[in-house]
Amino acid sequence: MGRTIPSWRLVVNDEIERIERFKSFLRIEDKEIFDDLLRQCKHYAPYASTMASVVKEVPLMFSMLFGQHKMIWELEKRLAKLEANQTRQSSVEKSNSGLETYPTYD
Repeated sequence: MGRTIPSWRLVVNDEIERIERFKSFLRIEDKEIFDDLLRQCKHYAPYASTMASVVKEVPLMFSMLFGQHKMIWELEKRLAKLEANQTRQSSVEKSNSGLETYPTYD
């Protein structure tokens, strides 16, 4: 007797194929962004397979959502680090601005 339930990998591939039809309506510059979104979906698909959902799109959308949230999280950490460096740099510049400077003669 054969399998009656397709493997999750087949479900993911079929859904991505179906979703890719949307890509044909996108502008050229948006197609690259869309491809990246689908790459995230494929990347997290094995983890999404653990979700028990009768709607097969839910784990795929959750994979995409997680990928987006992770990207935002990492960008926020980088931004906070840059802002902290900028604050430190400006406080050093302020403390150095109180020093007297004398003209130099060459």
